[in-house]
Amino acid sequence: MRQTGANDKIRQVDLRALEILLYPDPRLQVACTPVGEVDGSVRALVGRMLELMFAHRGVGLAAPQVGVAARLFVASPGFDPEDCRVFINPRIVAASGVQEGDEGCLSFPEISCKLKRSARVTIEALDLAGRTFSQEAEELAARIYQHEIDHLDGRLLVDRMGSMARLAHRRALRDLQQRFEKARTT
Repeated sequence: MRQTGANDKIRQVDLRALEILLYPDPRLQVACTPVGEVDGSVRALVGRMLELMFAHRGVGLAAPQVGVAARLFVASPGFDPEDCRVFINPRIVAASGVQEGDEGCLSFPEISCKLKRSARVTIEALDLAGRTFSQEAEELAARIYQHEIDHLDGRLLVDRMGSMARLAHRRALRDLQQRFEKARTT
């Protein structure tokens, strides 16, 4: 029996219908399944995710943010379509230093807070050709990659917020929850 990982789920996705999920959609908190094979359906999903990321003025987007529980994310730390990066089945293999900075998330519009992250990371992943590669990143790129890998593990911005940040954003979080409940009942 062949191992397909998340590929069967990806093949069933209606790419035109994809949209960025907002907190507290439970699909955001699912630990993702590794991609078994980098095929045309994976490449099509990546293309659609890049479109959505740029349309929403983001610098990173993970598959669960569009409702696909697959271990992959896209990024463009400089918000430049010529510098798009794709990470399939990523894992952090080394991390060092500490940085603290503002962090936002497309699934939490208009919310940002200061978070501590590793200042430098090394990531191993597959590219769109299915080849393993390693990439070192620091500062903003390192922050983005760690944030997106959190999504792949079902961990959200709100899970990393300190109590003061939660308090400062309680109204926005409540508004997102109410919006989600209203959408579910209509």
